[in-house]
Amino acid sequence: MTAAIKFGTDGWRAVIAEDYTFDNVRACSQAVAYYLKDSGLDKEGMVVGYDTRFASESFAAAAAEVLAGNGIHVYLSDRACPTPVVSFNLKRLSTSGAIIITASHNPGQWNGFKVKEASASSASPEVIADIEARIPNIQMGTRKLESMSIEEAHKNGLVEYFNPSPPYLDHIEALIGKDRLEGIKNAGINIVVDSMYGAGAGYTRRLLSRGKTRVTEIHGVRNPAFPGIQPEPIGRNLAELCDTIKRKKAQVGLATDGDADRLGVMDENGEFVTQLQVFSLLALYLLEVRGERGPIIKTITTSNMIYRLGELFDSTVVETDVGFKYVGPEMMKRDALIGGEESGGYGFRGHIPERDGILAGLYFLDLMVKTGKTPAQLVEYLYSKVGPHYYDRIDLHFPPGERDSIVERVSAAQPAELNGTGVARKDSYYDDEKKVSGVRFSLENGAWLLIRFSGTEPVLRVYAEAGSLNDVKELLAAGKELAGV
Repeated sequence: MTAAIKFGTDGWRAVIAEDYTFDNVRACSQAVAYYLKDSGLDKEGMVVGYDTRFASESFAAAAAEVLAGNGIHVYLSDRACPTPVVSFNLKRLSTSGAIIITASHNPGQWNGFKVKEASASSASPEVIADIEARIPNIQMGTRKLESMSIEEAHKNGLVEYFNPSPPYLDHIEALIGKDRLEGIKNAGINIVVDSMYGAGAGYTRRLLSRGKTRVTEIHGVRNPAFPGIQPEPIGRNLAELCDTIKRKKAQVGLATDGDADRLGVMDENGEFVTQLQVFSLLALYLLEVRGERGPIIKTITTSNMIYRLGELFDSTVVETDVGFKYVGPEMMKRDALIGGEESGGYGFRGHIPERDGILAGLYFLDLMVKTGKTPAQLVEYLYSKVGPHYYDRIDLHFPPGERDSIVERVSAAQPAELNGTGVARKDSYYDDEKKVSGVRFSLENGAWLLIRFSGTEPVLRVYAEAGSLNDVKELLAAGKELAGV
């Protein structure tokens, strides 16, 4: 039976050789080609890039063969590279968009298929719905799949190989500023970078070379099995980064996920700095250190600290659903200063309306240099402005077929209080098919609990933010009880 292909929060992902096959990648690519031709966007061409996962370069070549078979010019990356590098180049080359072969932070047996629009933002729900609707007919053979061998396409000029890294690196240097970048290089900081065997390997080290600052990189080679780790830069996956920080007596650890569009930070003690703290610190950096102003875009899973910073610096805060397919358009619409989500993805004005873990890490380093503070001291400095905020998330796998019953339980829940504090508000959120995807309970003391289904994995996620770690723990337990998982 042909697998149904559904795009989640950021693309389609599946297990390699099970549902993620060359036939299905070709079907997705043909659907993109039909969309481009029917929309009159096929003349501008497409960028195709890929990460370090198993056979990603071969899946990317298959996608390029289909686009070329439809007469669409393809700029095909000649090497594995981060998603933000591909996104920057599609904007630089003024193409109609990009296809990126990556499963981001998923385990090694997975791969994925991302679609970007001409703006470099993730494809909108409307565009994805259009592409999705075309796939079944291609799979069943009722609509034709066009293809041309990569050799013939290259010979005919329909596929053009290019190195996407140099233009991106030049742009990042200009965006940060030569003086600031030199300041980081010469600050003498001891940094450990965990590239998690992903596509971001070498980028930070290269940008900070030839100075007093020392960069030690771990997991900086390609290994599609991601041995011993899941390439998601959150605390529980960063044990070796923690050990290396302590052994090297480093001031900070930076980690990027499989396609380097997310950032994780560890402090000088090997303690994980939560994504909500990092997002708030990056916003504070742009507002206070760089003196910039503009709207801030946050998803429903990010911190209330952002609202407090908005008040302090007279900046508008706009909240969206989870995913940069929602954040990116708001960033463009409002010329936003920064956009961020709980997963560790942060986007910045002047760059692309998308996540970039490499740039986020460099901005964090500049914050350290300009303030003279370590990451732990920066968190304390942040709290001195907005008050203490603590956060955690638990991921729960549930039995097949249980989603509807979980949704029913959570949707029906009307707790008067949680952890001894009154519930001030309950909000429900919906996916692109108008089904409940999450419910958030906001408490009278400013704490919140969110129960939400992942848009990319069969996982229920429970999030909480409160004024103490114990309160966070109690809220997470309450969330599990409400969901009945």
